[in-house]
Amino acid sequence: MLSLREPLHPLVSVVRIADIRVADDAVWQHFSLNFYCISLKRNVAGKMKYGQKYYDYDKGIMTFVAPNQVFSFDSPPVYDTGPSAGYALFFHPDFLYRHPMVSKIKNYGFFSYALNEALHLSEKEEIDIEDIFLKIDEQLHHIDKHTQDIVLSQIDLLLNLSNRFYGRQFITRKMVNHDVLAKMEQLLETYFAGEETSKNGLPSVEYFAGQLNLSPHYLSDLLRSFTGQSAQQHLQSKLINKAKEYLSVTNLSVAEIAYNLGFEYPQSFNKLFKKKTSQSPLQFRQKFK
Repeated sequence: MLSLREPLHPLVSVVRIADIRVADDAVWQHFSLNFYCISLKRNVAGKMKYGQKYYDYDKGIMTFVAPNQVFSFDSPPVYDTGPSAGYALFFHPDFLYRHPMVSKIKNYGFFSYALNEALHLSEKEEIDIEDIFLKIDEQLHHIDKHTQDIVLSQIDLLLNLSNRFYGRQFITRKMVNHDVLAKMEQLLETYFAGEETSKNGLPSVEYFAGQLNLSPHYLSDLLRSFTGQSAQQHLQSKLINKAKEYLSVTNLSVAEIAYNLGFEYPQSFNKLFKKKTSQSPLQFRQKFK
């Protein structure tokens, strides 16, 4: 589909973006990959159908795709044929077997980020990342019993650097991210004040990520960088604070409060409240009598 030569290694390959010639085929309307893909792309036209906004600057862009994610394009991507259009690293999950990375790679949330949440690099960072792609490609021209360990060490470095750069990106986009967090607080207030709890139940990360046009993993990592809590922890904290408000200033029963917060069963509310506060809802209420 990309008009590329057969890879030197059956499980891992580095491709120059400039070598890609995309076939105009209906498959681009709905497709998935059965391998990991890490790309550094420049001057690539074509919008991925995701219904989300795009970043407001266009330095080197890295994207991370995990196996079996489904994508679609309005039209096939058009790759610039210039000499510095970037690289793509493909590797099959089997390449990680019997190596610690097979478990470690699942901890990198950015493999579940959306296209508009791509990693943007400075010129220096871009050079460092390109160097890793080239070192991996060099190793694939000399395949022996050491190749896998050497290549995996480079992939490990690539992922660790990407993790650092994403952390930096959250900081450099601080103003935009503060707006996102402020909007989330407004959404939470509206959620508890209206009929959302009766329609949707307990507030979920997926619901608020959708309202903010973000992927759940990106929202969780963004919140963790600012608050030290994941999105799920943040929602539970807000839920408990709202429960404390009901318990302290209303005469609603514990069951009514549980229902207002989106719990299907009061016992589930009691269990969570006690876990988070070390006391039952009724014990907490006693303080205000």
